[in-house]
Amino acid sequence: MSGEWTTFDWNGRKAKAWMPDALTERAFSFSEATVRAAEQATAALHQADDQLPTNWEPLARLLLRTEGIASSSIEGLRAPLVDVAVAELTEVANSADWIADNLRAVSSALASSGPLTIALLHSWHRQLMGHSPLEPSMIGAFRTAPSWIGGTSPLDASSVPPPASALPELMANFVAYANSEWHDPVTQAALLHAQFETIHPYGDGNGRLGRILIGWLLRRRGAIVKLPPPISVLIARDPGGYISGLHLFREGPVDPWVRWFADVTHASANRSTAMIGHITNTLDEWEQQLSQLRADSAARRIIPLLPQFPVLTATTIAQQLNVSDRAGRVALETLAEHQIVERVDIEHRGAGRPAAHFAATKLLTSTAGWD
Repeated sequence: MSGEWTTFDWNGRKAKAWMPDALTERAFSFSEATVRAAEQATAALHQADDQLPTNWEPLARLLLRTEGIASSSIEGLRAPLVDVAVAELTEVANSADWIADNLRAVSSALASSGPLTIALLHSWHRQLMGHSPLEPSMIGAFRTAPSWIGGTSPLDASSVPPPASALPELMANFVAYANSEWHDPVTQAALLHAQFETIHPYGDGNGRLGRILIGWLLRRRGAIVKLPPPISVLIARDPGGYISGLHLFREGPVDPWVRWFADVTHASANRSTAMIGHITNTLDEWEQQLSQLRADSAARRIIPLLPQFPVLTATTIAQQLNVSDRAGRVALETLAEHQIVERVDIEHRGAGRPAAHFAATKLLTSTAGWD
């Protein structure tokens, strides 16, 4: 056992909650096969990271959108990639906005090179819950009431995390372990994520924030330098393995969970490499289609930026390339003529004529194979 049951009052009745042992106090033992799987996963992460081209930042944005959608889909939030990209440019409140919030929180976490702190966790939670109906007092703050997963109350729930009174001590230890190097990066990421999900410190968004922590840890430990692989994509394909693995972490042997996590991480690194190859080939094809144009034309110059701006307007092009709005419109017309982008309809709010939005749908659909 990796913890103990504790009881608390719930509307005059006794409910049970699971109190996990602190990570820094647990004695872990892993099989040779699991250790080898973690080592191979780390090597695959390095290889996938090395595949990113020199100008990898725009490409990273597209891959992170895919990861954000997959992470959100595990909790029932779904939206096409094109809608998520639109949500980053507009203020239409729907599931796509919540997923775009996930992307912003992921980006912030990956940009954080220092140690983990409670304040940092709260800041990521505030970004993640930007369009959440959660009570404002519960955003960027640990919960102050009981929580449960499944069922209608803690009395019939499938899982009941620790009482709120235990969170300060548990999360202080969690942060201490996150900033340690007691295990290899993949094993540490597996344990850190599972402990976070077991504690369930926030009123909502724990699953998404817990998966954001995976990328943060892998980058901090140097398993990746540029971009985390789409681990949530693979988790979304095996929710049963994910849920049973978390259950084993809490109440059974930990080795199967770490082995499953290492295998998923390895597979996601391979998928990342394949996605990068497909996207770069698509960009090369588009470059060839526009090879008759001058190299300094706006239409050709915007091609490398399409992974970062797969949905764009003439104003987007003008701002990114420092050209006139007219040049931006001409570039859009040229891209549309070559079927590189196509017009998409978006909901318009406010006065004035809405800007015409165009999407590089081939790029977006090429990374949406997770569903």
